[in-house]
Amino acid sequence: MKEARSSSWSDLLPEILGLVLRRLPSLADRVRLRAVCRPWRSNAQLDPLPPLLPWLTLLDGTFLSIPDGKIIRMPIPDKGFCRGSVDNWMFFVHNSDGDCSLMNLFSKATLNISKLDITWLNGNSRYYNSHFYKLMAPLPLESSPGSLVALEGGGRLRICQPPIAVDLRLHLDDITFFNGKLYGLNGNVLSIFEINYGLNGKPKISSVRCITSYPTFKLIPPQPLPDTCLLLSYLVECCGRLLMVRRMIGCNPEIKPCPLESDRTAGFEVYEADLSTKPGQWICVRELGSQALFVGMHCSKSFPAGECTGVEENCIYFVRDYFLGNDAADPLGDSGVYNMKNGIIKPLLSETAAVPQHRGGRRRPTWIFPTDAM
Repeated sequence: MKEARSSSWSDLLPEILGLVLRRLPSLADRVRLRAVCRPWRSNAQLDPLPPLLPWLTLLDGTFLSIPDGKIIRMPIPDKGFCRGSVDNWMFFVHNSDGDCSLMNLFSKATLNISKLDITWLNGNSRYYNSHFYKLMAPLPLESSPGSLVALEGGGRLRICQPPIAVDLRLHLDDITFFNGKLYGLNGNVLSIFEINYGLNGKPKISSVRCITSYPTFKLIPPQPLPDTCLLLSYLVECCGRLLMVRRMIGCNPEIKPCPLESDRTAGFEVYEADLSTKPGQWICVRELGSQALFVGMHCSKSFPAGECTGVEENCIYFVRDYFLGNDAADPLGDSGVYNMKNGIIKPLLSETAAVPQHRGGRRRPTWIFPTDAM
Protein backbone atom coordinates (compact mmCIF):
# COMPACT_ATOMS: atom_id res chain seq x y z
CA MET A 1 0.00 0.00 0.00
CA LYS A 2 2.86 2.37 0.83
CA GLU A 3 4.53 1.70 -2.52
CA ALA A 4 1.23 2.24 -4.36
CA ARG A 5 0.70 5.60 -2.66
CA SER A 6 4.23 6.75 -3.58
CA SER A 7 3.87 5.90 -7.28
CA SER A 8 3.78 8.91 -9.60
CA TRP A 9 1.68 9.50 -12.69
CA SER A 10 4.86 9.21 -14.77
CA ASP A 11 4.95 5.49 -13.87
CA LEU A 12 1.67 4.80 -15.66
CA LEU A 13 2.09 1.72 -17.85
CA PRO A 14 2.47 2.53 -21.58
CA GLU A 15 -0.39 0.21 -22.53
CA ILE A 16 -2.73 2.05 -20.11
CA LEU A 17 -1.57 5.39 -21.49
CA GLY A 18 -2.26 4.10 -24.99
CA LEU A 19 -5.85 3.22 -24.06
CA VAL A 20 -6.34 6.76 -22.77
CA LEU A 21 -4.85 8.31 -25.91
CA ARG A 22 -7.09 6.25 -28.18
CA ARG A 23 -10.06 7.94 -26.55
CA LEU A 24 -8.68 11.43 -27.13
CA PRO A 25 -9.33 12.23 -30.80
CA SER A 26 -8.87 15.97 -30.21
CA LEU A 27 -5.41 17.37 -31.04
CA ALA A 28 -5.55 19.79 -28.09
CA ASP A 29 -6.25 16.96 -25.62
CA ARG A 30 -3.38 14.83 -26.94
CA VAL A 31 -0.98 17.76 -26.72
CA ARG A 32 -1.99 18.45 -23.12
CA LEU A 33 -1.51 14.79 -22.16
CA ARG A 34 1.97 14.64 -23.69
CA ALA A 35 2.95 17.84 -21.90
CA VAL A 36 2.46 16.26 -18.45
CA CYS A 37 5.92 14.68 -18.33
CA ARG A 38 8.66 13.23 -20.53
CA PRO A 39 7.70 9.54 -19.99
CA TRP A 40 4.15 10.30 -21.14
CA ARG A 41 5.45 12.14 -24.19
CA SER A 42 7.80 9.33 -25.23
CA ASN A 43 5.36 6.49 -24.43
CA ALA A 44 2.57 8.26 -26.35
CA GLN A 45 4.55 7.82 -29.57
CA LEU A 46 4.91 4.03 -29.30
CA ASP A 47 1.63 2.88 -30.86
CA PRO A 48 -0.33 4.18 -33.86
CA LEU A 49 -3.44 6.13 -32.89
CA PRO A 50 -6.78 6.81 -34.57
CA PRO A 51 -6.79 9.93 -36.76
CA LEU A 52 -7.48 13.28 -35.19
CA LEU A 53 -10.83 15.00 -35.50
CA PRO A 54 -11.16 17.14 -38.64
CA TRP A 55 -11.40 20.91 -38.33
CA LEU A 56 -13.55 23.38 -40.20
CA THR A 57 -12.29 26.90 -40.90
CA LEU A 58 -14.66 29.66 -39.82
CA LEU A 59 -15.05 33.05 -41.47
CA ASP A 60 -13.18 34.88 -38.68
CA GLY A 61 -10.01 32.77 -39.08
CA THR A 62 -10.62 30.40 -36.16
CA PHE A 63 -11.09 26.64 -36.49
CA LEU A 64 -13.94 24.42 -35.33
CA SER A 65 -13.23 20.84 -34.26
CA ILE A 66 -15.83 18.36 -35.61
CA PRO A 67 -17.98 17.03 -34.00
CA ASP A 68 -17.05 18.18 -30.47
CA GLY A 69 -17.38 21.87 -31.36
CA LYS A 70 -14.14 23.10 -29.75
CA ILE A 71 -12.87 26.45 -31.05
CA ILE A 72 -9.15 26.45 -31.92
CA ARG A 73 -7.07 29.56 -32.53
CA MET A 74 -3.91 29.13 -34.58
CA PRO A 75 -1.59 31.84 -35.92
CA ILE A 76 -2.11 32.34 -39.65
CA PRO A 77 -0.98 35.13 -42.01
CA ASP A 78 -2.81 38.35 -41.14
CA LYS A 79 -2.86 39.70 -44.69
CA GLY A 80 -3.57 36.44 -46.47
CA PHE A 81 -7.03 35.26 -47.43
CA CYS A 82 -7.59 31.53 -47.03
CA ARG A 83 -9.08 30.27 -50.30
CA GLY A 84 -8.85 26.51 -49.81
CA SER A 85 -6.88 23.65 -48.30
CA VAL A 86 -5.32 20.26 -48.95
CA ASP A 87 -5.02 18.01 -45.86
CA ASN A 88 -3.37 20.31 -43.28
CA TRP A 89 -2.01 22.84 -45.81
CA MET A 90 -3.89 26.08 -46.40
CA PHE A 91 -3.94 28.03 -49.66
CA PHE A 92 -3.53 31.80 -49.24
CA VAL A 93 -3.92 34.68 -51.65
CA HIS A 94 -1.89 37.56 -50.23
CA ASN A 95 -2.73 40.53 -52.45
CA SER A 96 -4.39 41.66 -55.65
CA ASP A 97 -1.15 41.02 -57.59
CA GLY A 98 -1.70 37.26 -57.38
CA ASP A 99 0.96 36.36 -54.80
CA CYS A 100 -0.09 32.96 -53.44
CA SER A 101 1.31 30.36 -51.09
CA LEU A 102 0.63 27.09 -49.33
CA MET A 103 1.28 26.95 -45.59
CA ASN A 104 1.34 23.95 -43.29
CA LEU A 105 -0.88 24.99 -40.40
CA PHE A 106 1.22 23.13 -37.81
CA SER A 107 4.85 23.19 -38.94
CA LYS A 108 4.42 26.64 -40.58
CA ALA A 109 6.38 25.37 -43.60
CA THR A 110 5.55 27.49 -46.65
CA LEU A 111 5.53 26.81 -50.39
CA ASN A 112 5.33 29.88 -52.61
CA ILE A 113 3.47 29.74 -55.92
CA SER A 114 4.25 32.03 -58.83
CA LYS A 115 1.85 34.89 -59.49
CA LEU A 116 -1.54 33.76 -60.71
CA ASP A 117 -4.30 35.57 -62.54
CA ILE A 118 -6.72 35.76 -59.63
CA THR A 119 -9.42 37.94 -61.15
CA TRP A 120 -11.63 34.89 -60.74
CA LEU A 121 -11.08 35.12 -56.98
CA ASN A 122 -12.16 38.73 -56.74
CA GLY A 123 -15.63 38.62 -58.30
CA ASN A 124 -18.50 40.44 -56.67
CA SER A 125 -21.01 37.62 -56.96
CA ARG A 126 -21.87 35.91 -53.70
CA TYR A 127 -22.87 32.64 -55.35
CA TYR A 128 -20.89 29.45 -55.57
CA ASN A 129 -19.94 29.40 -59.26
CA SER A 130 -17.97 32.66 -59.07
CA HIS A 131 -15.65 31.52 -56.31
CA PHE A 132 -14.99 27.82 -56.79
CA TYR A 133 -11.37 26.84 -56.13
CA LYS A 134 -9.99 23.44 -55.23
CA LEU A 135 -6.47 22.19 -54.53
CA MET A 136 -5.22 18.62 -54.74
CA ALA A 137 -1.82 16.93 -54.41
CA PRO A 138 -0.94 13.33 -55.35
CA LEU A 139 1.27 12.87 -52.28
CA PRO A 140 1.35 14.40 -48.79
CA LEU A 141 3.18 17.70 -49.16
CA GLU A 142 5.14 17.05 -45.95
CA SER A 143 6.90 14.08 -47.54
CA SER A 144 7.04 15.53 -51.05
CA PRO A 145 7.25 19.36 -50.96
CA GLY A 146 8.18 19.39 -54.66
CA SER A 147 5.03 17.49 -55.61
CA LEU A 148 2.59 18.74 -58.21
CA VAL A 149 -0.42 20.70 -56.98
CA ALA A 150 -3.59 21.06 -59.04
CA LEU A 151 -5.69 24.19 -58.52
CA GLU A 152 -9.06 24.61 -60.24
CA GLY A 153 -11.22 27.72 -60.31
CA GLY A 154 -12.82 30.29 -62.52
CA GLY A 155 -12.83 28.04 -65.55
CA ARG A 156 -9.09 27.37 -65.30
CA LEU A 157 -7.08 24.35 -64.27
CA ARG A 158 -3.65 25.24 -62.90
CA ILE A 159 -0.86 22.71 -62.59
CA CYS A 160 1.69 23.95 -60.08
CA GLN A 161 5.07 22.63 -59.03
CA PRO A 162 5.93 25.35 -56.57
CA PRO A 163 6.94 27.95 -57.45
CA ILE A 164 6.02 27.27 -61.12
CA ALA A 165 2.39 27.33 -62.29
CA VAL A 166 0.81 26.81 -65.71
CA ASP A 167 -2.80 27.41 -66.78
CA LEU A 168 -5.36 25.54 -68.85
CA ARG A 169 -8.78 27.01 -69.62
CA LEU A 170 -11.32 24.31 -68.85
CA HIS A 171 -14.60 24.14 -66.94
CA LEU A 172 -14.73 21.48 -64.23
CA ASP A 173 -16.98 20.73 -61.28
CA ASP A 174 -14.19 19.10 -59.24
CA ILE A 175 -10.72 17.57 -59.46
CA THR A 176 -8.73 14.95 -57.54
CA PHE A 177 -5.64 12.79 -57.78
CA PHE A 178 -6.36 9.06 -57.87
CA ASN A 179 -3.59 6.43 -58.11
CA GLY A 180 -1.15 9.21 -58.92
CA LYS A 181 -3.18 10.58 -61.86
CA LEU A 182 -5.26 13.73 -62.10
CA TYR A 183 -8.99 13.38 -62.78
CA GLY A 184 -11.60 16.05 -63.46
CA LEU A 185 -15.40 15.95 -63.32
CA ASN A 186 -17.71 17.92 -65.60
CA GLY A 187 -21.32 17.00 -65.00
CA ASN A 188 -21.23 13.20 -64.92
CA VAL A 189 -18.29 12.95 -67.33
CA LEU A 190 -14.95 11.96 -65.81
CA SER A 191 -11.75 12.99 -67.60
CA ILE A 192 -8.14 12.03 -67.03
CA PHE A 193 -5.28 14.47 -67.62
CA GLU A 194 -1.91 13.29 -68.90
CA ILE A 195 0.83 15.45 -67.36
CA ASN A 196 4.43 15.68 -68.55
CA TYR A 197 7.23 18.25 -68.65
CA GLY A 198 8.35 20.55 -71.46
CA LEU A 199 11.93 21.35 -72.41
CA ASN A 200 11.89 24.26 -69.94
CA GLY A 201 11.05 21.87 -67.10
CA LYS A 202 7.55 23.27 -66.59
CA PRO A 203 4.71 20.78 -66.01
CA LYS A 204 2.10 20.72 -68.73
CA ILE A 205 -1.02 18.81 -69.68
CA SER A 206 -0.36 16.91 -72.89
CA SER A 207 -3.82 15.39 -73.36
CA VAL A 208 -7.32 15.13 -71.87
CA ARG A 209 -9.47 12.00 -72.27
CA CYS A 210 -13.12 11.51 -71.28
CA ILE A 211 -13.33 8.04 -69.77
CA THR A 212 -16.87 7.57 -68.38
CA SER A 213 -20.42 7.63 -69.59
CA TYR A 214 -23.49 8.77 -67.67
CA PRO A 215 -24.72 6.67 -64.73
CA THR A 216 -26.92 3.79 -65.83
CA PHE A 217 -29.40 4.36 -63.01
CA LYS A 218 -30.09 6.69 -60.12
CA LEU A 219 -30.21 6.01 -56.46
CA ILE A 220 -33.64 5.90 -54.86
CA PRO A 221 -33.15 8.19 -51.84
CA PRO A 222 -34.72 7.10 -48.52
CA GLN A 223 -36.32 10.55 -48.19
CA PRO A 224 -38.33 12.39 -50.90
CA LEU A 225 -36.43 15.19 -52.65
CA PRO A 226 -37.70 18.64 -53.66
CA ASP A 227 -38.94 19.07 -57.21
CA THR A 228 -36.24 21.67 -57.90
CA CYS A 229 -32.67 20.98 -56.84
CA LEU A 230 -29.29 22.56 -57.30
CA LEU A 231 -26.74 19.80 -57.90
CA LEU A 232 -23.16 20.03 -56.62
CA SER A 233 -20.67 17.26 -57.39
CA TYR A 234 -17.51 16.20 -55.57
CA LEU A 235 -14.75 13.71 -56.40
CA VAL A 236 -13.39 11.74 -53.43
CA GLU A 237 -10.84 8.92 -53.22
CA CYS A 238 -12.05 6.38 -50.67
CA CYS A 239 -10.21 3.12 -49.85
CA GLY A 240 -8.94 2.60 -53.38
CA ARG A 241 -12.19 3.71 -55.03
CA LEU A 242 -12.90 6.92 -56.94
CA LEU A 243 -16.30 8.24 -55.90
CA MET A 244 -18.59 10.90 -57.32
CA VAL A 245 -20.74 12.43 -54.59
CA ARG A 246 -23.75 14.39 -55.80
CA ARG A 247 -25.36 16.83 -53.38
CA MET A 248 -28.96 17.91 -53.93
CA ILE A 249 -29.95 21.30 -52.50
CA GLY A 250 -33.61 22.27 -52.49
CA CYS A 251 -34.10 25.58 -54.34
CA ASN A 252 -36.85 28.04 -55.03
CA PRO A 253 -37.79 27.27 -58.67
CA GLU A 254 -38.41 30.97 -59.37
CA ILE A 255 -34.74 31.87 -58.86
CA LYS A 256 -33.05 28.65 -59.93
CA PRO A 257 -30.10 27.95 -60.06
CA CYS A 258 -28.91 30.49 -57.47
CA PRO A 259 -29.27 29.25 -53.86
CA LEU A 260 -30.55 31.41 -51.04
CA GLU A 261 -29.55 31.47 -47.39
CA SER A 262 -32.77 29.61 -46.58
CA ASP A 263 -32.07 26.71 -48.99
CA ARG A 264 -31.02 23.41 -47.44
CA THR A 265 -29.36 20.19 -48.55
CA ALA A 266 -31.98 17.51 -49.17
CA GLY A 267 -29.89 14.42 -49.91
CA PHE A 268 -26.89 12.80 -51.58
CA GLU A 269 -26.15 10.24 -54.27
CA VAL A 270 -22.83 8.36 -54.42
CA TYR A 271 -21.35 6.55 -57.44
CA GLU A 272 -18.10 4.65 -57.94
CA ALA A 273 -16.10 4.99 -61.15
CA ASP A 274 -15.60 1.56 -62.74
CA LEU A 275 -12.55 2.16 -64.94
CA SER A 276 -12.21 -1.47 -66.03
CA THR A 277 -14.54 -0.95 -69.01
CA LYS A 278 -14.39 1.37 -72.03
CA PRO A 279 -16.04 3.72 -71.53
CA GLY A 280 -15.95 3.53 -67.75
CA GLN A 281 -19.23 3.24 -65.86
CA TRP A 282 -20.65 4.91 -62.77
CA ILE A 283 -21.88 2.27 -60.32
CA CYS A 284 -24.32 3.07 -57.52
CA VAL A 285 -22.84 3.02 -53.99
CA ARG A 286 -25.31 2.41 -51.18
CA GLU A 287 -22.96 2.36 -48.18
CA LEU A 288 -19.46 3.47 -47.19
CA GLY A 289 -18.69 0.78 -44.62
CA SER A 290 -16.42 2.08 -41.85
CA GLN A 291 -15.61 5.26 -43.76
CA ALA A 292 -17.08 8.77 -43.57
CA LEU A 293 -16.81 11.37 -46.30
CA PHE A 294 -16.08 15.05 -45.66
CA VAL A 295 -17.10 16.97 -48.77
CA GLY A 296 -16.78 20.59 -49.79
CA MET A 297 -15.99 22.79 -52.75
CA HIS A 298 -12.52 23.56 -51.39
CA CYS A 299 -11.57 20.19 -49.86
CA SER A 300 -13.03 16.66 -49.85
CA LYS A 301 -11.59 13.61 -48.14
CA SER A 302 -12.54 10.18 -46.82
CA PHE A 303 -12.01 9.52 -43.11
CA PRO A 304 -11.74 6.23 -41.15
CA ALA A 305 -14.62 6.57 -38.71
CA GLY A 306 -15.24 4.57 -35.57
CA GLU A 307 -16.04 4.62 -31.91
CA CYS A 308 -12.69 6.10 -30.90
CA THR A 309 -12.83 9.03 -33.30
CA GLY A 310 -16.31 10.35 -32.60
CA VAL A 311 -16.99 10.51 -36.35
CA GLU A 312 -19.93 8.39 -37.56
CA GLU A 313 -19.25 5.76 -40.20
CA ASN A 314 -21.32 5.45 -43.38
CA CYS A 315 -22.07 9.19 -43.25
CA ILE A 316 -21.33 12.27 -45.35
CA TYR A 317 -20.25 15.44 -43.53
CA PHE A 318 -20.95 18.63 -45.45
CA VAL A 319 -20.82 22.39 -45.00
CA ARG A 320 -22.38 25.34 -46.79
CA ASP A 321 -19.64 26.82 -48.94
CA TYR A 322 -21.72 27.49 -52.05
CA PHE A 323 -23.29 30.70 -50.71
CA LEU A 324 -20.83 33.46 -49.89
CA GLY A 325 -23.08 36.17 -48.50
CA ASN A 326 -23.03 37.20 -44.86
CA ASP A 327 -24.50 34.36 -42.85
CA ALA A 328 -27.10 35.03 -40.19
CA ALA A 329 -26.58 34.14 -36.54
CA ASP A 330 -25.55 30.58 -37.45
CA PRO A 331 -22.17 30.59 -39.26
CA LEU A 332 -22.56 26.90 -40.09
CA GLY A 333 -25.62 27.52 -42.24
CA ASP A 334 -26.49 24.54 -44.43
CA SER A 335 -24.12 22.09 -42.74
CA GLY A 336 -24.84 18.64 -41.43
CA VAL A 337 -24.26 14.89 -41.40
CA TYR A 338 -26.09 12.73 -43.95
CA ASN A 339 -26.64 9.08 -43.01
CA MET A 340 -26.28 6.84 -46.09
CA LYS A 341 -28.47 4.12 -44.59
CA ASN A 342 -31.61 6.03 -43.66
CA GLY A 343 -31.21 9.38 -45.45
CA ILE A 344 -31.56 11.36 -42.21
CA ILE A 345 -29.59 14.62 -41.87
CA LYS A 346 -28.36 15.57 -38.40
CA PRO A 347 -26.55 18.71 -37.17
CA LEU A 348 -22.84 18.89 -37.85
CA LEU A 349 -21.94 19.26 -34.17
CA SER A 350 -22.67 16.85 -31.35
CA GLU A 351 -25.64 17.53 -29.07
CA THR A 352 -23.39 18.82 -26.27
CA ALA A 353 -21.50 21.29 -28.49
CA ALA A 354 -22.51 24.94 -28.69
CA VAL A 355 -22.97 26.54 -32.11
CA PRO A 356 -20.15 29.09 -32.58
CA GLN A 357 -21.08 32.76 -32.64
CA HIS A 358 -21.08 34.51 -36.00
CA ARG A 359 -18.29 37.10 -36.11
CA GLY A 360 -18.06 37.67 -39.85
CA GLY A 361 -14.83 37.69 -41.79
CA ARG A 362 -13.52 36.90 -45.27
CA ARG A 363 -12.21 33.37 -44.83
CA ARG A 364 -13.78 30.47 -46.68
CA PRO A 365 -15.19 27.30 -45.08
CA THR A 366 -12.82 24.41 -45.77
CA TRP A 367 -11.86 21.14 -44.07
CA ILE A 368 -8.50 20.77 -42.31
CA PHE A 369 -7.15 17.34 -41.32
CA PRO A 370 -4.58 17.71 -38.50
CA THR A 371 -1.64 15.33 -38.30
CA ASP A 372 -0.45 13.76 -35.07
CA ALA A 373 3.27 14.46 -35.52
CA MET A 374 4.01 15.89 -32.10
